[in-house]
Amino acid sequence: MSRTTHVVNVGEVGNARYPGGPGGLRALGIGIGWRPEIADAVEALPGIDWVEAVAENVCAGHLPDSLVRLRARGVTVIPHGVSLGLGGAARPDAKGLADLAERAGALGSPLVTEHIAFVRAGGPLTASPTLEAGHLLPVPRTKDALRVLCENVRIAQDSLPVPLAVENIAALINWPGEEMTEGQFLAELVERTGVRLLIDVANLHTNHVNRGEDPATALDQLPVEAIAYVHVAGGVERDGVWHDTHAHPVSAPVLDVLAELRSRVSPPGVLLERDDNFPPTAELAAELDTIRATLAGPGPERTSTTLSGTAVEATETSEASNVPKAPEASPADASTDPARERLALAQTALLSALVAGTPAPEGFDSRRLAVQSRALAGKRAEVVAKVAPDIPRILGAEYRAAFLNYAKSRPMRAGYRRDALDFAEHLLIADRPEDATARRELTQWWRDRSGARPPRRATRMVRAARSVLVGR
Repeated sequence: MSRTTHVVNVGEVGNARYPGGPGGLRALGIGIGWRPEIADAVEALPGIDWVEAVAENVCAGHLPDSLVRLRARGVTVIPHGVSLGLGGAARPDAKGLADLAERAGALGSPLVTEHIAFVRAGGPLTASPTLEAGHLLPVPRTKDALRVLCENVRIAQDSLPVPLAVENIAALINWPGEEMTEGQFLAELVERTGVRLLIDVANLHTNHVNRGEDPATALDQLPVEAIAYVHVAGGVERDGVWHDTHAHPVSAPVLDVLAELRSRVSPPGVLLERDDNFPPTAELAAELDTIRATLAGPGPERTSTTLSGTAVEATETSEASNVPKAPEASPADASTDPARERLALAQTALLSALVAGTPAPEGFDSRRLAVQSRALAGKRAEVVAKVAPDIPRILGAEYRAAFLNYAKSRPMRAGYRRDALDFAEHLLIADRPEDATARRELTQWWRDRSGARPPRRATRMVRAARSVLVGR
């Protein structure tokens, strides 16, 4: 792979070579993930140049007061999507793209971001029920998956009023038969679509521990001039597996990866993510200071400015990778696209094994799939407890075990709120909880939100039989 190094002005990137939207890679500075739980802390933190908000948690017509105040202070707000599933076999949902575009407009954002991941599978492409993962799952690094991803990214780019950047994800599992490294896969994606990259250095570390992938090699293969900004987050290692929790302090190995990236390029922006177990404001400020200190370390030899400037070093790749390019997908209907059909079958088989208890697809590590399956179920339990806090209050100490047992063979159908209703109905069908007072309270909770009477015994029997037949 032939590479030459030169300096490129950020404002020049984004038109001819990176046609994903008007303008170039805007210098963002130092930021933090905005969450309602730490809204006051974010507003109080010194030196915050920008924030990132989960797009699905923001209503364009009713922006949170905290975000309105931050914008009034000149703080940039970027919507970060988590549910499009650009790496899935289906084309992106038009409504989801319209919602993301609306949020970008309401926030006055210079770009929007999403993930290189799939979050659902099944549906018309496989003539099977749609399965929801409730989590970001890795895309196989194959020519088929790359072809589909490129088309999905182009669809998204055409639907959005500002440039799109896509994020590498953390993974617990490897797909068998992969044809590219992560760096090669991302380089090909940029070469074919001009999309920007959101590089999560914590995810590179996660994939180093869980998948044996060298972060430095991935960074060497990346088109660093396409980096829009960088994520930094904490995690924890348990039994040899790194869990990207966003609920722990940033570790030294993750900061080492950030330093590796900094040695190659001055990123336009760096953001600290924290999604749970929020520490005091002073601890967040200290983590941000540590990130600043890391970025102040040795940089690329020909870097002409720092984060606050307008130029970064770029490495132009004369060849994005040595992997032969697959023919681009035609604009035919998705149901007639063989690459989409093959990807749909593979992703559905994997997701079914993870959330519905079906056998592991050939070539996968069954032990690692079990770890991922437990992690998905655990996350479901935690999120359902947040969106429907009355359920764990009613069930008490029995909640987690009951939910994990429920989740073993009952995939999420339509988001976490629907999942909470389905879980409550499942318990009521089984005449649970055993305590009569708790059962009456759960019945009332279910009735208030479902708009119907709790199922009678005959209905319970029919639904139970149907669940067995369809493998719900």
